[in-house]
Order: sequence, then structure tokens, then C-alpha cells
Amino acid sequence: MTTADRWLPRVPGASPAALLVAAGSAVALWAVVMAGCGTEGSNAQPGVLDTELGGSTTRAELSQNAFGLSAPTLTNEQRRRFERGDSFFTQNWVTAPASTDARDGLGPTMNAQACSSCHVRDGRGAPPDPTGEEARLGLLYRLSLPGEDPDTGAPLTSPDYGGQLQDSSILDVPAEGTMEVSYRVVEGTYGDGTAYELRAPSYSVADPAFGPLDELLVGPRLAPQVFGVGLLEAIPEHDILAAADPDDDDGDGISGRVNTVWEPRSGSDSLGRFGWKANVATVEAQTAGAFHGDMGITSSLHPDQNCPTPQTECAAAPGGGEPELTDDRLESVTFYTRTLAVPAMRDVEEDPVRRGAELFGEFGCSSCHTPTQTTGDSDVEALAHQEFHPYTDLLLHDMGEGLADGRPDFDASGSEWRTPPLWGIGLIEAVNGHRFLLHDGRARDIPEAILWHGGEAEASREAFRNAPQDQREDLVAFLEAL
Repeated sequence: MTTADRWLPRVPGASPAALLVAAGSAVALWAVVMAGCGTEGSNAQPGVLDTELGGSTTRAELSQNAFGLSAPTLTNEQRRRFERGDSFFTQNWVTAPASTDARDGLGPTMNAQACSSCHVRDGRGAPPDPTGEEARLGLLYRLSLPGEDPDTGAPLTSPDYGGQLQDSSILDVPAEGTMEVSYRVVEGTYGDGTAYELRAPSYSVADPAFGPLDELLVGPRLAPQVFGVGLLEAIPEHDILAAADPDDDDGDGISGRVNTVWEPRSGSDSLGRFGWKANVATVEAQTAGAFHGDMGITSSLHPDQNCPTPQTECAAAPGGGEPELTDDRLESVTFYTRTLAVPAMRDVEEDPVRRGAELFGEFGCSSCHTPTQTTGDSDVEALAHQEFHPYTDLLLHDMGEGLADGRPDFDASGSEWRTPPLWGIGLIEAVNGHRFLLHDGRARDIPEAILWHGGEAEASREAFRNAPQDQREDLVAFLEAL
């Protein structure tokens, strides 16, 4: 087993607390809670108390299918496109050659057999169970060498392993290795003396098939829930750029930056919006990248099999066509994820939720987790000109050494992460049966996620950590309502 020390996230001494800056979304009574900002000059604002977090794409659903419904305003023809995309997202792909040519071409190496293997019910994956007692899917390792591709600016891939560790494979093709995760306990205390424990993860690869990985930069990534991406894609670029403050000119300690990334369809640089480090520009690119990296399926955006030079068995395996995922089927899956409904906010009239919405602003959470965005034009009418509440600015923020993975990605440093949307955070357990949060699932609930954040979120984290217990519970109640 090979373990590089730098894969272990560095945890500040006694109390690596942090801020998942968990906040939610809202939109039904337009009851915007009035509250003071965390600091003078801050752009912090209270959380929104409105059930329609996704504007007209919102649907109220509390079951396991809360993340898997179509936007209610789709036309009949669009619903048929949605259902077709759902089938390609949900059903397993198979090894080529097969009796069906619609879903063959899996692998030769991969992490999953279907999009839904990791995004179960369109939701969130879970990290490996360190005890080995429970089977889980949804964590992967990004791999790269120091430096960047001279043509695209992307991270340099490994000549032996590519850009992602493939822990599964088809028959007669060796998998690249086995991901292993272990945790050590980090103890801390709230301001009132109440003790808490965090899990600091360490990542390694057992049985690497093509040589040691010691020289590689490794970034663990957990599959997030996938609804709402069509709305995020439709936010005008100038709105995202206007919110960036890379030099912290306003002096509030928050310096969000955009990530400029290579977009394969246009063959040019574009503004990054998706992925944990905003390293993908469009929903189509995110979809095609996942098919190629996670399932080994080629498309017009990724026409070559994912077989690095030493992997001769991989290169010799039969394919399922050129490409295996046609543009028509890629468009279907892309349309499906773009038009998934956003789940409604709940309990907006409950006093703890209302108080928590005020604290969300007072603690400064909304300085990064911007409650409200507005879309511009879109080829899908249901997504156009919608005011919605994702709780993200889509910008990169330095979250400190505790969360750093040390792996740059385009313009994102090893300690910078895109602000993750918070809508739906309170429904993850109902949909996926767990509460694992953050980019690698180390946090087991909302308070742990908050306590992990540092860097630009340190002041917000400390506001939460030092708050009385009832205020901490109110903030969590607000986030659970999202």
C-alpha cells in the first residue's frame, strides 16, 4: 500500500473548526428576514424564507425521490426528453460487444456502471466505510502531476494512471488500485465548553497496478446531488464576474475568484461553474467528463479510450462504437440534469428556522453562500429569467489548510473550493440515508461541516463555534429546512 503524507489534509492544531457555511434556499412567501450583517461593510445578508428555492422549477417533495422529479413547467415534449435522459442516467452500461448497442462500451476501467451508481436517486454519494461493513459508492480520486497542460491549462495527468484512479474494470482488464480511507479523531470545544469531535481523513491506494503513486497529487471528490444545474448554468456570466473580489478591495476578508477553464465543445477558455473547484464550464462538459472518467465511455468531447500507455489490456479491450455515447444521447442526459426540479424549502414559519435565517446573515455565511441569483436567457423556457435561491456565488474561496488537498485545478489553488450550493442539504438523509458533507464526506452532519471551514470562512466559523447552544441549533434548523 502506498501512502503519501501530503494526501493527509493538514489540520490546524487544537481545534480545526470550520464553516460549511451551510445555508439554505427559500422562496414561497417572499418573507425575507431582516437581520444585521456580520461586520461593517460585509455583504452578508439573512437567509431567505421562501419555499420556492428553484423559482418555477420548484417541487415540494419529502420522499426518497425529492431530488429526482422534473421541473413542473416542462412541456410534454420536454418531459419525453427528460424521461429519455433519465433512462441513460439510471440504467447500467454494459461491456462491449453486447446485444444492445445503446448502452454498451462500459470501461475498460471505471469507477461505476451508471451515473446513478454514485448519484443515487440523483443525490449525494458517500465515502468508503472505514470498517468495511457497508458498501458505499460516490468517492473518487482525482490524480495529477505538478504543473499544467500547455494547451488547455488543465492539470497534468499521470502517464500511468491518467487523471482519475479507476478502482474497477471489466473482465480480463486489471483495475488500477483500491481507494482506502482512514480517519483520526480531532477534538475541540465550543465557546461554552461543549466538546465535539471531527474526523481528519487520510487517503491511500492499496495494490496499485502500474507503479507507486507517491509523486502524484491526489484529490478526493464525493459525488454531489445533481438538481438545479440548469439554473446555475443560466446565471449571466457578468453577474458572477461582478461578485468576484480577488484582491478583497472591500476589505471584508472575502476574496472570491473565478476559475477560467478549458471548455471542450468550443475549444476555448470559459468561466468555470461546476465541480468542487469550479473546473467545468457547462453541464454538457460535466456530463461528458463523468461518462468518460467515471464509466470509461467515449463521446465526441472525449473520443479516446481512457487507457494510459502501460495499460495494454485496457487498450486491447473491445469498444462499443466511436463514440460510445452519441451526441443525441449526451444531449438527453444533459437535458435531464438541467431540468431536474429543485426541492422546496420547508418549515418557513417555524421560529427556530426564522431565527436561524437571521443568524445566517449575522454570522457572515451569506458572504460566500449568496442566497439569491437570477437567470438570464435560456434555450429552455422553464430556466429563463428565474429568481432562485441556491446559496452560492459559484466563486473560488480559500478555505484554509484544514480542507486543502494541495492539488491545483486550472486557476484554483490546492486550498480553494467553489462555494457549494446549499439547497437540498436538509433532504440528503431522506434521499440517500446519510449526512456526509463537504468535498470528501468527512463531515457527518452540518455542525461538523461548519467546524471544518477555515481561511476566508474562519470568522463565520468562530461566530458559530462561540455562539450559545440555542443559536447554534437555530442555524442548523434553518439549514435543515433548505
